Amino acid sequence: MATDHQHGADQLMNRFIVVGAGPAGLSLSLQLARGGASVCLVEARRDFARGLRGDALMPSGLEALARMGLWEDVLALPQRPLQGWQVWLEGRRLFEVAEPMGSLQGCRLVRQQDLLEYLLAQALLLPGFDWRPGQLVSELIQRQGRVAGVRLASGEELQADLVIACDGRDSSLRQMAGLDLDQLGPPLALLWLQLPNPAAPPDATLSSFLTLVGSGAIASACLGAGGDLQLGWLLRPEEPTPQRSASAWAEAVARLAPPSLAALLRQQGHRLEKPQRLRVQVGAARQWRRPGLLLLGDAAHPMSPVRAQGINLALRDALVAARELLQVTHSREAGQRQRRLDQAAATIEHQRKSEVRQLQRLQLAELRQGHWVGHNAIARNGLSLAAPLLGPAARQVWMARQRPLREGTAWL
Repeated sequence: MATDHQHGADQLMNRFIVVGAGPAGLSLSLQLARGGASVCLVEARRDFARGLRGDALMPSGLEALARMGLWEDVLALPQRPLQGWQVWLEGRRLFEVAEPMGSLQGCRLVRQQDLLEYLLAQALLLPGFDWRPGQLVSELIQRQGRVAGVRLASGEELQADLVIACDGRDSSLRQMAGLDLDQLGPPLALLWLQLPNPAAPPDATLSSFLTLVGSGAIASACLGAGGDLQLGWLLRPEEPTPQRSASAWAEAVARLAPPSLAALLRQQGHRLEKPQRLRVQVGAARQWRRPGLLLLGDAAHPMSPVRAQGINLALRDALVAARELLQVTHSREAGQRQRRLDQAAATIEHQRKSEVRQLQRLQLAELRQGHWVGHNAIARNGLSLAAPLLGPAARQVWMARQRPLREGTAWL
């Protein structure tokens, strides 16, 4: 993992300050620096180790990485191809769909930490890139109604033509700028459980992503990119976290699971790590920008975890943003350059908002349908008993919704 690193950029005003070294912030910074721009990337943490991070690269995210010129680089990272998707209802398989589902590329599981560390290593090779890990932004610097930089918690001031907030769903820069977030539906409550390095199950069930519905509960299971078994358990928004032992959690999931997974959980469930609770508020900022400031990724539009849209839309945001910003970054006169950057920020927001809105609506529709089936015993039992007859129809309805969630809805 890299330490603090600078390339002599302190003597120059940064054309760009990017705050947040997630998928949006790092991929954008790399593209800007490769394009010859001076960019300072500020990150509150000193490493990329996180308990909860999306690892699923959908065809839409893979397309963005390919257009960034990173396709071969991604292929070289440790990864696991996802073989398909299965929906299980009251212990019966309702349907199964194999990857790549008509796409040119199938879904790949790549540890986000590995991807981010690689992007950073590439950016550190570039002379215009300034890396500031372990630095908190305490304030936006504003001059004459325009964001002109950031003040760090250390007291240091960094100035720029444009500040780009990529600091996540709880973005402090969004709040500092007074950019309101419109909430879409009630917040989600998700428990995340992990079984490190389980012994291989007796069949290939876990090569797919499993959605498990039964007895009024909704769960998921998948082998992650690193080989750990990852389990999700959906709660109602205000439901308290059930107090269960590791073995009891394993048994709760096992009751919903196909036989091979159920056996694995019952044998090794005592090794389950303590569940982590994630509160997810889906929404979008009414405006993604102020003069001198642009929001991207989850800072602009926090996504539901359904179909791993967060990382994939962040990469698509970064691709479009880099293309537009690099067209104007070399303007010589500061006032003209700033005006053109503000115009570019407006163009980026306009280009990206439509796809984000469409995919959020599809995410919410899928979630509502899952909740309805999961908590409606009559519908659940009826679908389960009639799975051989109704499964093909349910599969077709599900697949129709997946294509835009997998491939996006906008030309990049």
